[in-house]
This record gives sequence, structure tokens and C-alpha cells, in this order.
Amino acid sequence: MLKISGGRIPVAITIAGSDSGGGAGIQADLKTFAALGVYGTTAITCVTAQNTYSVTAIECLEPEIVREQVRQVAEDMGIDAGKTGMLYTAEMIRAVAKETSKYGFLLVVDPVMVAKSGAPLLKPEAEEALKEYLLPVAKVVTPNRFEAERLSKIEIKNIEGAKMAAERIHALGPEAVVVKGGHIESAEESVDILYYRGEYKIFRAPRIHTKNTHGTGCSFSAAITAYLARGEDIVSAVKLAKEFITEAIKFGLNIGKGAGPVNPMARLYREAERYGVLRNVAEAKNILESMPNIAGLVPEVGMNVAMALSCADSADDVAAIPGRLVKVFDHVKAASQPEFGASSHLARYLIEIMKYDARKRAAINLRYSENILKALRERGLRISFYDRAEEPEEIKRIEGMTIPWGVRQAKGRVGGVPDVIYHMGDIGKEPMIVIFGEDAISLAKLAAEIAREIG
Repeated sequence: MLKISGGRIPVAITIAGSDSGGGAGIQADLKTFAALGVYGTTAITCVTAQNTYSVTAIECLEPEIVREQVRQVAEDMGIDAGKTGMLYTAEMIRAVAKETSKYGFLLVVDPVMVAKSGAPLLKPEAEEALKEYLLPVAKVVTPNRFEAERLSKIEIKNIEGAKMAAERIHALGPEAVVVKGGHIESAEESVDILYYRGEYKIFRAPRIHTKNTHGTGCSFSAAITAYLARGEDIVSAVKLAKEFITEAIKFGLNIGKGAGPVNPMARLYREAERYGVLRNVAEAKNILESMPNIAGLVPEVGMNVAMALSCADSADDVAAIPGRLVKVFDHVKAASQPEFGASSHLARYLIEIMKYDARKRAAINLRYSENILKALRERGLRISFYDRAEEPEEIKRIEGMTIPWGVRQAKGRVGGVPDVIYHMGDIGKEPMIVIFGEDAISLAKLAAEIAREIG
């Protein structure tokens, strides 16, 4: 939770171009500021007509209009930190450097030179103005590999090359340089190099193989700006921004025909969704506890009901009941209230099956019974199974891999994504039925119906 000093929310400004596609520029910056609890303001430099694969028109405002936008925000609200994006012309760069210097706020410079589509966003003659006027007043500058090569005149093939480029760019005046590693060296890692106070800091994250990367640089530099506005030091701001943009890329949006946008709001959406998922599982628990005869469906190991976040990729993104539901005469009783990370068993089923059908976000496990399977078939559900005896030795040797393998086997048997998967058990493993659905409440109601039918 953001702590607001003296009741004042931090204010950040983005001095950048407008992206009509909403994925980059001021649109991406404002989403990032909002996601990180910072009040976002703008000074629009240029209006672009663009989408996920092209930029077809650019119209820039007069530099004096841009200066006036900065002036009005600074004199009324105050500015804790700001960032620049697309400035396009030498005149614009000089005007922005002069105006931002008046107010002394922390400035992050994203030297936007080329769009994701390849369209130039900085006139060739403006590069010298960038070096002469803007970099000397920057707190942090965030070039990608290709921008760093142009600014430093050093070819970057690896981390050592990035370090050399960072030092040369630092000599142009900024306090810190981050050479972004989206295009450097490793196929499996994204590596960013920070040069600050004569030292290097290396920030690594798993490379996410996706085409949805539009706005990555804008959102990253905006995140650094937001964290600086919140009072973080440079090293912490870069580290936290790296974590933020990795998440935004991971949950990028598959929109448009080209490079889809990253999702700066993913963190907010996920936090909001957690509350709804917990409530859904809690209501499912209440339904199961209130129905007689449910105990007849409970396996010896206990019953659980689980629901995943829409972008779940680990057990921590799946809510279930710690300790499960256990038999109490003909009823069941939950050992605890729902929590995230409470069922690795059902979580493994859900994470695997959601790869093939994202709507199947909930699961409930029942004891194996031909009567239960018959009741499920009569409802038209697609039922499949896997045989643990067929499990390859290399799968058995890896903890947690049996269930994902079983889901794939069950899917292959019916030529689609099953609604129900069962197995007949193995040594030390009880036979089990797992039902999938869109939410935990609907699965609890289904279980209650089946319990009434089979008695």
C-alpha cells in the first residue's frame, strides 16, 4: 500500500507523444502511473496515428505549447518526477530541457528513436540536441540496445558491450544509465545493465517469449519515474520497475494484428480479481457445508474446491481450502477459510487445463464412483481419464509432473478439453474424479445435485 506523506499523493508528468492505439506513449505512461499509485499528468508533444503494426502520421505541437503544459502542472500541483518520451525535433528537445530544468524535479529520459513498427520517432538532426541539452539534465536515461549504440557509437553484442556503452552515455551528463536488455545476449533472460556512481548493477528476469511487447520501453521508464516520485532511490526504482514490466509483459494483451501492447494494469487487475475469487470459493464452501449427503462424494483424502485467477501460473494464483473439506456424519466441514496457495493438487490441474481452455478456472475433486460418472455423463459433460500405469518413468521422477501429464493424456483421448477427468489410482494413490467449470460456486451446486441423486 502506498504511503502518502502528509496526505499528498506523488505527482509525475509524462512529456511524450500520444499513441492512438493506446499501447505506448502517454497512454502507457498514465496506466503505469495509476497502477503504481502515482497521480499522472501530461505534456503532449506530438499526436501520432498508429496501431500495433504501423505509424501513418505524426503531427507535433509547437514547443511553446509543450512548455506551457509543463508550467501549468508544475505551478499548481508540483511535480515529484517526470519522464520524456517521443520529442521528435531538436526544437522540442531544447524547449523541454529548458522548462524541466526550471522546476528541478527528477527526470527520466527515454530516448525514443524508433517505434516498434520501425517508424522513426526522432529526426536524425535531433540526436545531437538530445545529447547536448536533455541528457545533461537527466536523472536516469533508459536506452534500449539500438538506441544505446547510436548514442554511444559502440556496437553492443553482449553485456560487456552494454557496460561500455553505458559508461560512454553517462559521460554525456545523466546521473544514471540503464541499457535495457530486451535485445542483448541471452535467449532465456532479459538483462538490464544499470551504471550509477561508477558501479554496475545487473537486473535479470526470465525472457517471456511473446509478440505482445508494444509499449515496453514507455512503461518501464514510466515505472522508474513513478518509483522515484514515491521516494525510492535509483537502484530500488530500477529494480522495482524491472519486476513491474516483467509482469506487464507476461500478461500482455493479444490485441491487433501486430505487436500487442503490454499490460501495465495487470497488477491492479490481479489484486482486484483475488478478492472476487476468494469470495467465490467461500460461497462454494458454504453451499457444500449446507447440503446433506455431500459426505458420500468425499474421497478418503478429503474434498477440495478451487478457483484460479484468470492469468494463473502457479499454486499461489489458485484459491482453495486449507486442510480440505472433511466428512462430518452425512455433511462436510471445511478445516479453514479459503486461501491462495492452499491446494497444489487442484492447482496443477487448473494451470494445465487453462492452457487449452481459459474458461475452466475452477475444479472440485470427488471420490471415484461409477454412479457419479453416470450422473455426470447424463448431464452431457465431456469425460476422459488417464492411466497412471502408463506414466513414463521420466515423468514420475519429477515432482508435480504427473497431473499435467495426465491432463494432456485425457485431452488427447477425447480430442478436446474434458469437463471431467478421472483416474483409477496407483500404489498409494486413491482413485479420483476431478470436475472443471467456470467458477467454484457452479461446481458446488453441481456436486450438491449429484449428492441428492445418488443418496
